[in-house]
Parts: sequence; structure tokens; C-alpha cells
Amino acid sequence: MLADAGAEVVKVEPTDGDPMRHWRFRGDPEAAQGVLFSYLAAGKRSVSAASATDLFEAADVVITDLSDGSTLSEVAERTARPSAVIVAVTPFGCRGPLSDTKAPVNEFVLQAMCGSTGSRGWPGEEPLQAGGRIGEWVAGSFAAVAAAACARHARRTGRGEVVDVSIYESMVISMGSLGAMAHSVLGDDAPVGGRSIELPSIVPTADGLVGFCTITAQQFQDFLILIDRPELLDDAELASFAGRVRRREEFLSAVHEWAAAQKTQDIIELASALRIPVAAITTPDSVSTVDHFVERGVFAVAPDGAVHPRVPYRSPAIATRAPMPAPELGADSDRICWESRHSANGTAPSSDRPPLPLSDVRILDLTAFWAGPVATSVLAALGADVIKVEGVRRPDGMRFANGRPPSWGQWWEWGPVYLCSNTNKQALSLELTHPRGRTLALDLIGHSDLIIENFSPRVLAHFGLEWDVVHAVNSATSMVRMPAFGLDGPWRDRVGFAQTMEQASGMAWMTGPRDGPPIVPRGPCDPIAGLHAAFAAIAALEVRDRTGAGIHVESTMVEAAINVAAEALIEASRGGATPSRDGNRGSGSCPQGVFPCAEDDSWVAIAVLRDADWPAFAIAIGQPGLAADPSLSDEFSRRARADELDTAITAWTVQRAAAHIVDELRAIGVGVARVIEPCELLSDNQLDAVGFWEVVDHPVAGRFKTTGMPFTFAGRARKWIRTPAPTYGQHNEDVLVGVLGTSTTELQHLTAIGVVSDRPAGL
Repeated sequence: MLADAGAEVVKVEPTDGDPMRHWRFRGDPEAAQGVLFSYLAAGKRSVSAASATDLFEAADVVITDLSDGSTLSEVAERTARPSAVIVAVTPFGCRGPLSDTKAPVNEFVLQAMCGSTGSRGWPGEEPLQAGGRIGEWVAGSFAAVAAAACARHARRTGRGEVVDVSIYESMVISMGSLGAMAHSVLGDDAPVGGRSIELPSIVPTADGLVGFCTITAQQFQDFLILIDRPELLDDAELASFAGRVRRREEFLSAVHEWAAAQKTQDIIELASALRIPVAAITTPDSVSTVDHFVERGVFAVAPDGAVHPRVPYRSPAIATRAPMPAPELGADSDRICWESRHSANGTAPSSDRPPLPLSDVRILDLTAFWAGPVATSVLAALGADVIKVEGVRRPDGMRFANGRPPSWGQWWEWGPVYLCSNTNKQALSLELTHPRGRTLALDLIGHSDLIIENFSPRVLAHFGLEWDVVHAVNSATSMVRMPAFGLDGPWRDRVGFAQTMEQASGMAWMTGPRDGPPIVPRGPCDPIAGLHAAFAAIAALEVRDRTGAGIHVESTMVEAAINVAAEALIEASRGGATPSRDGNRGSGSCPQGVFPCAEDDSWVAIAVLRDADWPAFAIAIGQPGLAADPSLSDEFSRRARADELDTAITAWTVQRAAAHIVDELRAIGVGVARVIEPCELLSDNQLDAVGFWEVVDHPVAGRFKTTGMPFTFAGRARKWIRTPAPTYGQHNEDVLVGVLGTSTTELQHLTAIGVVSDRPAGL
């Protein structure tokens, strides 16, 4: 991400190179090697570790996974400049009881730990991982946002930061926190946990597969109209997700019967006309041929012949480039001399801790649901002053999702996802369809550095607040737009949520049982899109800092998802076998799977990540013969006998408690974790030890735990949440009077005519 934004990135590699250079997709020894590396390292340079000493002393940013055995403090000592930013990305961060565990973990094990696997599938059936190592991409995105914000701040103040990023915590936020949020806010009134699959979601059609998403009550009602079942509109049980789960066979029978008689494109046209989020299920082979992506130029051919997705944001002010080759190992050793180009710029750091990196930035937040609020909440945590604007007639829909029923007073203040993704913000209710509301919005634009919005494209045009108007009001303001599918192209006016992105990007195709239908990963595309938009916003600030002019940036939700789903696409484009879902198995480890334990519906995730650990593992499960079998000495050989090995492992696990299995296998260096439900994260020992959960006191919802950031800054107390999510219209006076200078008399008049309010209209 940093290289895509124009940074000169130099990889410091060991003698045998980055292990990703030798990565083989799905463990196929005949597959092309280094295809994913070529994508991730495109445009970077490579030096040997022995020749990197001077580069450490001159670098603006150092990013490390500490895989060379160094500690974070040792890396900081090697980087002499006080303005340097050091970022470590490790499985559990550098603190807490798991930070020094000797047993390796991979994405698969971390998914079991973070609640992702434990929420996917049906009770009584095997829980399922989300395909594609999504959590690693999310952690890298968090690291890139933190690095970019801190580097900008360091250039302005001369003071760098040491940033400790936890992959596990990144995955808790993006892949496991939805259930945890509900339990934290609602307590015993939270929906019953357990595994499930969206209803409706992905269904077969007459000529393929199509995916739906019905987040709102209106969308589900429209879906019933779509499938020609209007008689079900008054069925209160089906109106709730829990009710559909209880009657899932009946419900799915009706949906499948209807869809099987329809062609995919016809369904998409009908659903789109009803404003139901919908997408055909793309495969690694087909995603680059989709008309919308072709027209928008989403894909390009790299020098090695692979198809790469472009950067998921674009702006006339940000130069883009065609895919570049990855560097040869050590090709730039002794060729780079940063001393002549870099100096210890900035002023000398003060002895006091400086403000947070984005404390000089004010953001007008016109976002709703989850993806947009994630973008602005990350920027707010990093210090930005964020003013969240909600319509009087149409407030943020997440206020009403999975919270309290309308019989509760102020029931719109209980949405768990709203409460956990809008912290550190001020709330302004403002009816933008009213001329006076639009005028006030323009006044706020005049006081803002950034505007971030995630309406469908036609909405801002309806408000008269598109880029030309914004730029005329304040030429120093940048605008980041987050449309689902883009500001142009055949899908421009379609609505979409995270599940839609997972269906359209190929991500869903990689999730599910080998012989069963695809399943959506369930939500991570929202924080993925939010993080890429936050990164694009910081890039826009960089441009403004250099030129004095704000810029217009389009950060498209589906293209962020495509970037994260890139591995399967790239592999398929090289002409090999089309990658597909494989249940709980995956590349880089074998055996790998989820296995039942002695307790009822209790499971463990096990991954033998190193060939050297196989014999000890086989002996531990009571199979010394397998340990001594030379034909099982490497991952690829074991993969050929995976069914046999899974049977042997299951016979061992079903006789033992999950906790005992975890203790025993971790002691011999095997990747293992109990598969948990998201609500268990609230009492997780590692998260408690590092202070991940932050307690807030909300004026309506009371006291509960919420997520902060998945990283810490050395020398700063870990406290990212300064204020809880605001109540509706809570800061109307603070913003309108305090920022814009509106008189209290005028504020009373605006309230009387419905331009502002402390309560959503119609409730």
C-alpha cells in the first residue's frame, strides 16, 4: 500500500529471500512460484540484510515482522533518527501472554481464536474458516494507515512513533467483533450465539449462482416481493433472522425454487430495480472479465503475465502506474544511498509527548453503516476532529440494527455496531434536503480539511454537494468518496454491503466446503473498505500539504475487496488450475483442519505449519507409525493423504477436552486454538492483558466494552477511545454555535423547522 502511494520501498531480505518468493498456492508443487510475491513486491527494491545498516539510519519508515529474532526495541535502536516511524506487525503484538509463544500460528489458527470460524456454518456441522487469509490483509492495512499517519506527522513535528501492530487484534475487529459488540452492549439480551449462514445469501440459479444481502427490514420485504411471495410480508417470524434460521428449510426451499427458474442476469436486474444488494458469484477465472470491472479498468497485466487489480482508490491528482516487476533478490544491495536524499527533517522533538498524528485535521463525516464509519473512526482515533452528520429523516441505519426494539425509549441509541464504530466523534443532525441544511453543510465544508462519504453516487448530486461545489467553497478541502461499485460503470447505481462485495470480488468463492456452495466471509469487507479509504484520505492530506490544494478521491468498496481477494485471481490468470474453496484446509500447512472434541459442539483448529513438527505431532496423537513414515515427511506428501490423516486426528481429539488439546499441542510447537464464539472475546486473556477492550460510559446504553485500535504507540498509554459514540444530534449546539457561530436563537429556529433535531424524524 505504501509503494502504491509513491513511497520508495526497499525490502531487506535474508540470504534465501522472502519466503513468499517460494510460496505455492494450495500446496501444489507444480504450481507457478512467486506469483503472489510478484504482486506484493511490485515496484519495490531488494537488498541483502548485510547491506541494510545505513538504510535503517536514513529511513522514514521501518516495517518489520521481527522474524529475524530482533525485538521491537532493538529495531528502534538501529533506527537512529528521532523522526523515524517503526512499525512491527506480529501475530499477537509484543505484549501479553501469547506474545512469546513458541508455537507458530497462521491465519487459519487466528481465525479460530478471533471468533470468525466459530460463527460460520450451522450448529452440529463443522465450523468453517473464511478463505483467502483475509485477516493478514486487514492487519497490513491497519499497519499502512498507522505508518502513513505517523510519517506525515513526523515530517511536520520531527517526532516519530514506534507502532506495535497485532494481527490477532486486527482480526478481532474485522472478523469477530460483530457478535462481541452485541454481547458487550446488550448483555443477556444479545441474540443467541452459535454458527449460522445469512438467509438469504448465495443461491443457485438456472445458469449459475447469485448472492443477496438483506441488511434492512425494507430490503427483506422487497426480497419477498422479488421471489413472488408477497403473502409472507406479514409473517413476523420470517421478518427476523432468528425466525428464518428456525424455518430455514422452508425458507430456502421457497428461495431456491424461485431462483432455479431464473437466469442470473435477470435476477440481478430485478433485484437492482428494487434496490436489493445483489451480485453474481464471481470465480477467480471470471472476476476480471466482469463488464463493470472491464469498463472501469480495474485489472491490468503484470510483466510476468499475471493479472493484477489496480490500486483501489483513484484521483486525477494521484499518479497511477502499470503493474511493475518484483525485484530480483538483492538486486539493489549497495546501490541505494539515502543519506544524500534524506535528512533528519522537522524540528527537534520536545520532551513532552506530542499530540496524536492527525490532531491538525477536521473531518466532515457523511458516512453510515460500517465501512464508512470504520474509516472515520480510525482517523478519529489517530487524533482527527470528526463531525458526523446524520439526516433528520434518514439517520445512520446502523443505529437501528440488532439493538433494542422500538418499545424501548431512545431505542435508536442501542445499535451495537454503531456504538462501537463511531467513538471519538461529534454528532450533528442536519437535513441536507432542506436548503438551510445544505447551506450549513457548505459552511462546515469551509471549516474542514476532509470530507468522507459513502452514499450511493446519485445522493450527493441530489443534495447539490458534489466535488465541483465542494472545491469552489474550500479549495483546500479534500473529498473521499466510498461508493460501493464506483462513480461510473454499469454498476454505478447499485447498492451494496460487505456481503455483496464478498460475492462480487471472488472472496465468497474461496469460502465454504469443497463440495458445497460458496459462503460469504461475513462482514470483513466493511473494515477492509474503511481502511483503504482512510489510507486514501491520508494520501490526500499529503497532496494538500505539498500543494495547498484539496483533491477528489474515489475509494471504491468492491475494488478494495478485489485487492484483498487477489491471490486466487492472480494464480488463475497464470493458466493453472482454478483455485477454489477447500473447507478448512489451506496452503502452508498439512494437516490443517477443525476437529471435534469431547465436549458437545466443541472444536479445535489444528495446523502443522513446519515439516519438522510432524513427527512429534503424529506421536502426540498416538500414531508413531505415521511419524516414522518417510512418505509423510513434507507438506505436499501429507496433503495427498489428508483424508487419512484427518480421520486419525479426529479419533484422538474426540476423546479429549479442547483446553487439554490446546495445551498439549502448543507445548510441542504445533499451531492450535479452540474454536470460540465471538462473545468469548470479551473475556479473552490476551486481549485483557494488553488492554485491547476499552470501557466507555454511554449516556443511554450505559457502561460496556468497545474496540479500540489493534496497535499501540510506544510511550503512550493505550487509550484510543476518548469519548463514546455520540447520541443522535448530541453536538448540534457545539458544532453550529461553537464552530459556525450560529446564534442560539437561530439554532432554535432550525430545530423548529426540522433542519436539526435531537431525535430522528418519524420515531
